[in-house]
Amino acid sequence: MKVFLDDTRPAPAGWKLARWPQEVIGLLMTGAVTDVSLDHDLGDDKRGTGYDVITWLEKAVVEYGLVPPVINVHSANMPAKKRMERGIKSINHLYQFRSRYHS
Repeated sequence: MKVFLDDTRPAPAGWKLARWPQEVIGLLMTGAVTDVSLDHDLGDDKRGTGYDVITWLEKAVVEYGLVPPVINVHSANMPAKKRMERGIKSINHLYQFRSRYHS
């Protein structure tokens, strides 16, 4: 499954639309997500941002051995996008480390 997190844009064909980070996290917990594309600003910071998905993924890779999906960021908020991209690098590094030393 491919998941597209955004509060205003429609999901591309073949992608499931999610409006809030908890929706994405719930889908990630099923193990069926192969790709995610994340927006940062979702219109209500109290309900979270796309970065919340990144931090959850970091934790899930380390603590639960989650295999991360392919992660893309489509946010127009450039500082947030760069922060999220750094998080993606961290997730991939943590996954490679965990795979190498905890197999």
